Amino acid sequence: MLAIIGLVVGVVAGIVLQPTVPLGLQPYLPIALIAALDALFGAARAGLDGVFNDRVFVVSFVFNVLIAAFIVFLGDQLGVGAQLSTAVVVVLGIRIFSNAAAIRRHVFRA
Repeated sequence: MLAIIGLVVGVVAGIVLQPTVPLGLQPYLPIALIAALDALFGAARAGLDGVFNDRVFVVSFVFNVLIAAFIVFLGDQLGVGAQLSTAVVVVLGIRIFSNAAAIRRHVFRA
C-alpha cells in the first residue's frame, strides 16, 4: 500500500511541478528509463518467486540506471554513442522480456 501511495504522490508532484530535464542529460533519460524498467521487472519476478529483497532492489535500481547512463556517456565521448545506446537497449530489453516471460509463466502457470 505504501508503494501505491508513493507512486500517486510522485505522479501528482510530476504533474504539478512539471520538472524539465537539462539539455545535456536528455540523451541519457531513455536509457535510464529502460534500466529502471529492468530493475522493476526483476523486482516483480523476485516478488513472485518469493525472494524479493528491498535492499537488493534499491541497489539494483540505482546501479542499473547509473551504469547504463555511464555506458552511453562513455560511448558519446568515444564517438559511438548511438551504437552503445543500441547495445544497452538490446541487453536490457532482453532482460525485461525474460523477466516478463517468467512473470507470465508464474501468473498463468504456463
